[in-house]
Amino acid sequence: MAQKKRVLITGAAGFLGSHLCDRFIREGCHVIGIDNLITGNLQNIEHLFQLEHFEFHHHDVSKFIHISGELDYILHFASPASPIDYVKIPIQTLKVGAMGTMNCLGLAKAKKARMLVASSSEVYGDPLVHPQTEEYWGNVNPVGPRGVYDEAKRYMESITMAYHNFHGVATRIARIFNTYGPRMRLNDGRVMPAFVGQVLRGENITVFGDGSQTRSFCFVDDLVEGIYRLLHSDYAMPVNIGNPDEISLLDFAKEIRQLSGERSEIVFKPLPVDDPKQRQPDINKAKQLLGWEPKIDRKEGVRITYNYFKSLPAEALYLQPKVFN
Repeated sequence: MAQKKRVLITGAAGFLGSHLCDRFIREGCHVIGIDNLITGNLQNIEHLFQLEHFEFHHHDVSKFIHISGELDYILHFASPASPIDYVKIPIQTLKVGAMGTMNCLGLAKAKKARMLVASSSEVYGDPLVHPQTEEYWGNVNPVGPRGVYDEAKRYMESITMAYHNFHGVATRIARIFNTYGPRMRLNDGRVMPAFVGQVLRGENITVFGDGSQTRSFCFVDDLVEGIYRLLHSDYAMPVNIGNPDEISLLDFAKEIRQLSGERSEIVFKPLPVDDPKQRQPDINKAKQLLGWEPKIDRKEGVRITYNYFKSLPAEALYLQPKVFN
């Protein structure tokens, strides 16, 4: 019988990491999850703990990583990923993108494993090119409040390519655009959970600016499929993984309100510093190289996500973001 592929997933207890654990378990792999739980939640992966081919390590990947035995794949998804996190844990955000990535790349080199890193559409900053192609270099403010995340991801890409070119490590770079679905944190400050949380609490929906800024939302199942295909491809340069179905935040707020059947008012507040005005991936590269494009319609995906949030215990609606020291 063929030996099971051994896969290391960092950020395993997070939103995307936990869904990736599920996928690789379904694919018949032995999955090793790592998370320091600073923003992750063990409830996202507790259903895996009884499985023979899942193991979990409570560890900060910014520190040396030891994994015994062989490794076939490493997926580096450890990182705070919301605006609230950037403000509260800016140094940890930078460290996991820099030192965490370097530790994972060193491990990949030692184990001769293929490694995929989770970069972000935030490398494009507040883009001056629309839609964003992989060849666009971005418009990032390195000293702004979002700079810690943007620059962590840009450094991640740079050191990944350095290990690929200098050490011959097999690397893949996914530039992930706005993704949503079950297991997101309601209190993480991102658009989808923020709007849904406000509606479920009977509050007004807060839209920043005039609501004309756009986002393109990809359902998590589509995202995971794109990541899986990219990992198994032979392409080492960055690839956009996201849904090009663009919508203004004002229209999105109206969609959430209509779905909920609530009568929440939409109120406007000043636009945060360096908030991107538009986001839309050009996914031609993913289509050509991976044969991938999103399949799940936004209204269907939003309905699934809304029902997930609605099923949470009432107290979850009122949880405040963690306070970090």
